Amino acid sequence: MTEFIADAPVVARSYCPGCEPDADPTREILDVRWCDAHAPTRDGSDDAVVTSDAFLSGSAEAGGDANRRWCELLHAGSKAQRTRARGRLTPGRRRPL
Repeated sequence: MTEFIADAPVVARSYCPGCEPDADPTREILDVRWCDAHAPTRDGSDDAVVTSDAFLSGSAEAGGDANRRWCELLHAGSKAQRTRARGRLTPGRRRPL
């Protein structure tokens, strides 16, 4: 048999900081709920300052071109070694990893 635990009673009181600026969170538990008249705006003054030069679109790999360039730069020596090792392989031998 399954016993269900009853929900705990809500002890916080909803309040809007714009409607009740003098509410004291040290005397009671307050749950901030902005009313429609006092809700903060979603866009600020700094939003117009930021610019973006990139065009975002879906692709299979995010930032793949930059990563490829770094790999070529960092692993250039090991790539040359792998190319030389492939030339030394004889038929039937496995390529080293």
